[in-house]
Amino acid sequence: MSLNQLEQARAIERPTREAMLQRDPSVHEFWNQNRELFENAWAQWEQDTASQDLVLDRSLYDPRLRNAVEQAWQDPTKESAVRDLWQEVFPNVYKVQFFDPERLSVLRKYLDTVAKADIPLRPPYGIVLNRGGAMLDSRSEGYLAAPNFQAFYRDLMDAYMRPVSRLLFPDVMGYDTQTFGFSIQWQENKDTSLQAHSDASAVTLNINLNLPGEDFSGSAVSFFDPATRRVDKLTFEPGTALIHHGSVPHASEPITRGERYNFVLWLYGDRGQIPPRGAPQREIDPQQRWTVPAQPSDDYAPF
Repeated sequence: MSLNQLEQARAIERPTREAMLQRDPSVHEFWNQNRELFENAWAQWEQDTASQDLVLDRSLYDPRLRNAVEQAWQDPTKESAVRDLWQEVFPNVYKVQFFDPERLSVLRKYLDTVAKADIPLRPPYGIVLNRGGAMLDSRSEGYLAAPNFQAFYRDLMDAYMRPVSRLLFPDVMGYDTQTFGFSIQWQENKDTSLQAHSDASAVTLNINLNLPGEDFSGSAVSFFDPATRRVDKLTFEPGTALIHHGSVPHASEPITRGERYNFVLWLYGDRGQIPPRGAPQREIDPQQRWTVPAQPSDDYAPF
């Protein structure tokens, strides 16, 4: 009896961790050759789990942020209500309650179910080979191709992240046509930290997905100001997000107890272009800010 595509995806022989770490050409070939199979498998998986109340939609967002963003889309001149929600917690690093802590369990349940689907997912091994992570954007090999998730992800990037980025960092306008994203699960005694680095992005949005009461120790995000040599260790509450230029040096401190779950989302220009450092700020009409670029995906992935 022939296997359906979900069964085929679950039965397929996968690359070893060592092959992925070494960037073996066979790993790239594995993801590319099986792309259609895995996309179909995720669609079938989503149909099979339809009864589990795993729908992702805008009800997951913090109500204040959701209302302000939706109001700005209707009337961009009211965008100040969005700006007022973001608190500057370090030079050019802003924080907000992004997801509603009381609704965050829906997203986490979805991701936990994804982890048990037994369909191959590519971990974000361009930064660290994070065991609990996954690639989120369709430009990436082995991405999370479930249709409902992809619709939620695209809406997050287009309706929330991009206009907010333009509002807080006007220099990213035009360097935000392309999207990229991955998830990370920091685990004690496994993938515990990430050394100081900057991102290959115009802007980075880092969202904590831990649930209320799901505590951990360590794992702060340290930010560095090269001009003043200031270093701050910032912590995440459930559903909160930090946003900053990709060029801002930062690091994830070692986690010493528990687990921390995150989405890390990037915007950049075509073929990975980012704003030049020291570019002068320019005035942008609110009507321009609250738009979606017409450029198609260029299929360029940083890693």
